[in-house]
Amino acid sequence: MHFGLDVAQQRMPWEEVVRRVRLAEDLGFHGAWGFDHFVPMYGEGPGEAFDGVTTLAALSGLTSRIRLGLLVTGVTYRHPAIFANQMVTIDHASGGRLEMAMGAAWFEPEHEALGIPFPPTGERFDLLEDALEIVTRLMTGDTVSYDGTVVSLRGAQLRPVPVQQPHPPIWIGGNGPRRTLPLVARYADVWHAHGTPNSLQEPWDRVRRLAEEAGRDPATIQRAASLSLDDLDTARKHAAKWRDAGWDHLICGWPGAGETQIEAFVEQVLPELA
Repeated sequence: MHFGLDVAQQRMPWEEVVRRVRLAEDLGFHGAWGFDHFVPMYGEGPGEAFDGVTTLAALSGLTSRIRLGLLVTGVTYRHPAIFANQMVTIDHASGGRLEMAMGAAWFEPEHEALGIPFPPTGERFDLLEDALEIVTRLMTGDTVSYDGTVVSLRGAQLRPVPVQQPHPPIWIGGNGPRRTLPLVARYADVWHAHGTPNSLQEPWDRVRRLAEEAGRDPATIQRAASLSLDDLDTARKHAAKWRDAGWDHLICGWPGAGETQIEAFVEQVLPELA
């Protein structure tokens, strides 16, 4: 099982963002995760919120081992072809350490404040489906024409191809049975779900069936969940349940007690889970 750390990348200066990611790398976490928003999502008043994609690009040169990703990139923020080129660039800059998490976006107040269009849910999922198809096709390096519901391509080509082949791992989060799970079954390398091992068994069975119908081996889809580190005994119990249920990744939230709690988790809990 791999453990990632959410570095809670908002309302902090740049130096603190870098410090937290380097801490995660030094402690042996598999991945460091930021967020893809332009304004803080909690607290009062103005606060720092660095752009997620350029943050990953900068962190690529400031780290050497840890994998880097955002939970998750909002499909409304960037044209899919531009996003594909950005992700290939970061994949090269990091030496193949990029995790590519994609979602339909949800934070409407941010869109309204910054003048970013926020279509209805169905249209955002149409855009996400187009984006997944466009990103995976463009990363082949081939010339691509595509008639999408929202975005289409005409003789498009991007080079170079990514370091990670056929593309950086695609993460898709959510449990929605009508739109999200079919996209997970078709495109995801990692499904990031919310719930418990028991509550997620039925949606996982659905993903497996849909993947087989799409001609994919369900065993190629890994599963990820979230883990709170605020209480070590609870974290130990929950992590063991996820491990025993066969899950592959746990994304650990940044605890209120800060890095001393994270260090205690690494020293006291992780050895028990190995």
